[in-house]
Amino acid sequence: MQAWFCDTLDGVDALQWREAPTPEPGPGEVRIAVKAASLNFPDLLIVQGKYQFKPPLPFVPGAEYAGLVDAVGEGVSHLRSGQPVAAIAGTGGFGTHAVVKAAQVLPLPPGFALEHAAAFAFTYGTSHHALVDRAQLKAGETVLVLGAAGGVGTAALQIAKAMGARVIAGASTDEKCALCMKLGADATLNYATQDVRETLKALTGGKGPDVVYDPVGDKLAEPVFRSIAWRGRYLVVGFAGGAIPALPWNLALLKGASIVGVFWGDFVKREPQANAAALGQLAQWYAEGKVRPVLDATLPMAGIHEAYARMAGRQVMGKIVLVNS
Repeated sequence: MQAWFCDTLDGVDALQWREAPTPEPGPGEVRIAVKAASLNFPDLLIVQGKYQFKPPLPFVPGAEYAGLVDAVGEGVSHLRSGQPVAAIAGTGGFGTHAVVKAAQVLPLPPGFALEHAAAFAFTYGTSHHALVDRAQLKAGETVLVLGAAGGVGTAALQIAKAMGARVIAGASTDEKCALCMKLGADATLNYATQDVRETLKALTGGKGPDVVYDPVGDKLAEPVFRSIAWRGRYLVVGFAGGAIPALPWNLALLKGASIVGVFWGDFVKREPQANAAALGQLAQWYAEGKVRPVLDATLPMAGIHEAYARMAGRQVMGKIVLVNS
């Protein structure tokens, strides 16, 4: 096998493409011939030692990937060689082969493109858990999605629309706002050029959004939380903006609002049956055309540095997928 190895936590530039023995699956594991792997924000953090999950060195980054089952370990009966699958494993995707626990593998239904499968479970699973489970979103409510042109943002936008919500898409450029309108957003907020509180007041008739989906954090959090509706739910998804915000607690009191944590990774581990049901619903929505990964670019696996640079520069709209020919 060949793969991008992270030998030190010195960032993307230190990654090395090299050959290594092809691993054999152990009991309860399968080996996947990787056809496509997507880049997620944690993939940027993990090679710098800044992510909460810190695998031992050396490791192959790439949390999310899709391909064909190549070998099956002892005790695995529900997967077979040649079967198309997707995997969420935390690491291993940026190479030609990966060994993963069978429990972390999702068999793909017919017609599910591998490039889409590699860019699906992480972002759509997170957004479904956030909006359906944690926020208990109802049809007719208004959702503000921050970072709406990114990977989790485009997923959240589509899921909210599939649930019958009104969506305000927040993004940092007019180009990103335009993409969100094409994806079905009802209105947009360019938080780089528009006054956040005044714009949200105008777009909601003074009420504010019922649900805020926030993977950005940083300086946006406080003005957005000050704009939330009575009994609003503020979903804390991540901190792509850099700083982790600190909010005055009296804001939650005055708004009767909830600050709700969204940790999909632990949800998957702690509530596997609920996660499986959620992924099943998402697969059905994919088959019905209600949700579809937005691919910013499809690059060869050798283009990993270009992919990371685009993500670090906040240029990505949707997801970047790396493919093995």
